Amino acid sequence: MALSYETCTLDGHAVVGDQGDALTSNLRYCGIRDHYRSDTDDLVEDFFEPSLSVAVRYDRAVGYFTSTSLALAASGLNRFIEADGRIRLIASPHLSDEDIEQIELGYEYREVIEQAVLRELGPHVDESDDLVQRLGLLGELIGKGVLDIKIAVVRRGNRIALYHEKIGVFVDREGNQVTFNGSSNETASALVDNFESIEVFRSWESGDTSRVMRIVHDFAALWDGDTPNMELFEFPELGKERLKKLAGSAREKELGTRPGHLDTGILLGASSSTFALPRLPSGLKLRDYQREAIRAWFSVNGRGMFEMATGTGKTITALAALTKLAEIYDKQDRPLLAIVVAPQIHLVDQWAREAKRFGITPLCCYDNAKSWVDSAHALTAGLASRTNGFAMLISTNRTLAGPVFQQLLQQYGAPFVIVADEAHNLGARSSFEALPPHAPHRLALSATPERWFDAEGTESLRDYFGDVLISLGLQQAIEIGALCTYDYHPVLVSLDLEESERYAALSKQIARLLGGGDSDIETRGNDELSMLLLKRAQILSHARGKIDALNRAMRDRIGQSWQLVYCAEGSGPQATGSRQIDQVLRLLGKELHVPSHPYTSQESRVERTRILERFKAEELRALVSMRCLDEGVDIPDARVAYMLASSTNPRQFIQRRGRILRTAPGKDAAEIIDFIAAPSGDIDIGLERRLLRKELARFTEFASCARNAGQALSVMRPIRVAYGLMDV
Repeated sequence: MALSYETCTLDGHAVVGDQGDALTSNLRYCGIRDHYRSDTDDLVEDFFEPSLSVAVRYDRAVGYFTSTSLALAASGLNRFIEADGRIRLIASPHLSDEDIEQIELGYEYREVIEQAVLRELGPHVDESDDLVQRLGLLGELIGKGVLDIKIAVVRRGNRIALYHEKIGVFVDREGNQVTFNGSSNETASALVDNFESIEVFRSWESGDTSRVMRIVHDFAALWDGDTPNMELFEFPELGKERLKKLAGSAREKELGTRPGHLDTGILLGASSSTFALPRLPSGLKLRDYQREAIRAWFSVNGRGMFEMATGTGKTITALAALTKLAEIYDKQDRPLLAIVVAPQIHLVDQWAREAKRFGITPLCCYDNAKSWVDSAHALTAGLASRTNGFAMLISTNRTLAGPVFQQLLQQYGAPFVIVADEAHNLGARSSFEALPPHAPHRLALSATPERWFDAEGTESLRDYFGDVLISLGLQQAIEIGALCTYDYHPVLVSLDLEESERYAALSKQIARLLGGGDSDIETRGNDELSMLLLKRAQILSHARGKIDALNRAMRDRIGQSWQLVYCAEGSGPQATGSRQIDQVLRLLGKELHVPSHPYTSQESRVERTRILERFKAEELRALVSMRCLDEGVDIPDARVAYMLASSTNPRQFIQRRGRILRTAPGKDAAEIIDFIAAPSGDIDIGLERRLLRKELARFTEFASCARNAGQALSVMRPIRVAYGLMDV
């Protein structure tokens, strides 16, 4: 038997001769340790190559399948093939924004995913000898029956997510198993350029047995399609044929696709620009107020709040500020991490789309932590180990407060900036306490940073983020063209007898809890008072007279498109009766014959996308919603809004007016019809004054900015006179 000089060692010494031939086919004697880290180890040379050279099976779940990040080339592969080795690979498709949009619009997602995989093997590959060589090897291995690939996605209802778990299993001829998990993708950027770490478990170590079996079982369940919410697709036949053709092209070009002719010594891939600096999009011209906001933020060392009316470009302003901050850190030879938090998933997705315009590929962190935690640790560890570079994590407020993300923040020791979108949502104690106390730079974005009935929460936000650096109000936003002009029509609706009696009874209970005085009402920590105020507000929101008033208002605009109707939430305070939204839908559909559709939490994400497309195309003339058209939904075409109800929090009203005042081609002005229920009968004028002061201030501001300011203010004058609020 010929002598064999392989990479395995026994007790630190090379194994040679007949004994070595026996031992080097065994994972036990490859010197495999329980942990590998880029600062002390060469992951390829120390772990992957020795393991592959003695294994007969290699199971691997990685990240994306892309032409530039997936190819196989490793020393030890010849030995693997000679041993009739088999590789099973699971990867996620690399979906473009257009792919995701097609899926959300209802296209057959299997076809979209197959197209995404085939796109990675398109004509651009032939232009690169490097890609032809590396992908040609995949084709060579598929042709030999060595490699089998499956494509995985996570599917929850109509929502598609990508599978990003990273696990692997090596098995030798004796049945010994080595499993691993951690941050490493099988790409050169992961195995060579980035800072990576993996945890390794060995079947012959008693303490590792359960973890080995768990990872082996997890991969088997994935491969067999037995993992809940996971769907696996066979690699497209056209893709296999394309890879085989590339193998032939590589042979013709004498690029050396055969394993023995490759000496790159790496597993899978080519380098990437993971930590590239952001840049301003071509053609983007910041408005004067945006540049001034950024200058003000830098003048206070990157801490403060931007109070900007909805629709005036808060996200773009923040991304431009981050771009400048990254440039400064780069000149100082320091890396920068940006952490963006937003209250809802659709806002996270919106931030990700905007970030890509700046050349940023953010990591979105929400849903199950298993789908992003390894990538997040790899990204932050890799960035922290560099002397330059930029990366971005985007999470929901809920994810930020979770233990996994909190641990990530605690472990990250390099400089970072935290950006809070719709920052007023973080004022609650549980959310506020999740904000990292060691963030050197902080930026809060909100149209309304003041929290309703929560002075303590408002003050906490200001203490953490800093002062308001720009306050761009509605009137100024209209004057500079950031928002369109509008007409405002408040419509007073009286409560009926039953509603008035209920309202008066609740008001007496509220007065008993509040006592005298004329100060602002504070509800924090007083659950009974909060509940009574909520019940009283529901009477106003669900006032029965509003449906008749809406009927009259809509008949005046019966032929118009792009109308929004905001309804009260829930079923109202009455013991019987249908929801307000159902009454409105019946009115529009059966009586007025206006093509309309509900836009609520009951509709799936895909359905909502379709609804908005139909609304834009004027197939639907009206959308009827409760809350889902508040924060973050961009519908600039909307021309008319009917405000049947807003919460007692003025922020909701402000968000809704922002939806209707966004500019759009052919849109000269908007129209807002605001239905205001007015109490009557036996009521406490002093109490009502305290409750209405802030709310009337909101109405007054909105009326005074309208084109028909005089008319709008005159409608509200009787209320202001009755309650002694002419100063508002």
